[in-house]
Amino acid sequence: MTSRYLLKLAIALVMFPQIAQTLYSPALGDISLKFTVGAQMAAQTLSVFFLGFALGVMVWGRLCDRIGRRPAMLGGMALYASATVLALGVDTFNALLALQALAAFGAAVGSVVTQTILRDRFQGAELGQVFSMIGIALAASPAIGLFCGAGLVEFFGYQGVLGALLALSLILLFWSARSLPETLPANLVSPPLLKTLWRMLKDPAIWRSTLLVATFNVALFSYYNLGPFQFERLGLSPRLFGYSGVILALGSGLGAWLNKRLLARGFKGNRLSAIAALMLLIGGMSVQGLLGSPVFVAAMLLIVLAFGVAIPNVLGTALAHYRDCLGTAGALFGLFYYLLISGALMLAGWGQALGWTLVLCGTLAVCLTVRQLRV
Repeated sequence: MTSRYLLKLAIALVMFPQIAQTLYSPALGDISLKFTVGAQMAAQTLSVFFLGFALGVMVWGRLCDRIGRRPAMLGGMALYASATVLALGVDTFNALLALQALAAFGAAVGSVVTQTILRDRFQGAELGQVFSMIGIALAASPAIGLFCGAGLVEFFGYQGVLGALLALSLILLFWSARSLPETLPANLVSPPLLKTLWRMLKDPAIWRSTLLVATFNVALFSYYNLGPFQFERLGLSPRLFGYSGVILALGSGLGAWLNKRLLARGFKGNRLSAIAALMLLIGGMSVQGLLGSPVFVAAMLLIVLAFGVAIPNVLGTALAHYRDCLGTAGALFGLFYYLLISGALMLAGWGQALGWTLVLCGTLAVCLTVRQLRV
C-alpha cells in the first residue's frame, strides 16, 4: 500500500470517533425528550462516551503491540457496530448510556491504533506534517457531525443518528479488512505495561502533553456538550446549532492549515502551542461576555482556531522518546488524557457554564505552554 493511500484510510479512521461524538450533539435534546431526562443528564451521554473511549484507548493500544495493528482495528470496529445495533433497540436511558460506553470503547481504535500506524510509518518532520494533515481532517469532523446530525434528528430522531453511525462503521470495517496493512515491526517485543506506565508517570513532558491535549479537547467539546442547551435558552433551533458546526470547522481547518504552513517555514511547535493557548484564553473570555447573544458563536472561532494550531503539535511530539513501545505508550497517553476529558466534561455538563469552562481551559493552557517554553 502506498503512503498516500494509507493516509486516506488513516484520515477516515481517525475522523470516525470525532464524527461519532459530534453526531450525538444535535440529538441530545431529542434524547432528553424521549427518555424524559433533564439537560444535565442528557449531557452526560458525551461524558460517558469519553469514559468508554479512555478505557478503549488503553486496551486497543496495548493489544496492537501484542496481536498487531490490523487485528486490533478490525476487532474495535466490529465491537462498535455490534453495540450500535443493540442501542437501536433500547427503551431506557441507562441502557443507552451503557451501550454508548461500549460503542465508544470500540471506536477508540480509530484514534490510538491509527496514530500508532502513522508513527510506525513516519518520523520526525514528516510525522509532524502528517499530523497537521490529520488536524485539518479533524477540523472537518465536527462540521460533518453537527450538520448531518441536525438533519438526521429532524427527520428520524436520535435513532437516525445511530443508524448513520452503524452504516459508517460497517463501511470502515470492510475498508480496513480489505486494505489496512500490518505495520507492527517484526522485531518488536511488547514491553511490560507497568514498566512503561512508571516510565511515563515520571516524565514531566508527558504530563504537560496530557494536560494540553485534554485542555484543548475540553474547550472544543464543551461547545458540543453544552451548545444545544445554550441555543435552546436563546430560542434557537437545533438545526441552527448543527449549521454552527460548519462555521467552527472553517476556523479549526484554518488553524490546522496555518499550523502546517508555519511548521514548513521553520516555526517551532512549542511556540505555536503557546500562541494557541493565548487565543484559547481570549476566545473563552469573549464567549463568556457574549453568551446572551447568538454572536457568541463567532467568539468560538478563536477556540477552534486555537485547537487546530495546538493539537497537531502536541500529538506529533508527545511520544518521540517512546518509539520502542509506541502502542503501549500511545495507549497509556490516550488513557491519561481521555480520562481527564471525560471527568472535565462531566463537571461541565452539571455546571452548564460554557463561558467559564472555556476561560478555565484557556488559563490552564497558557500556564502549561509558558512552562513548556522555559523547559
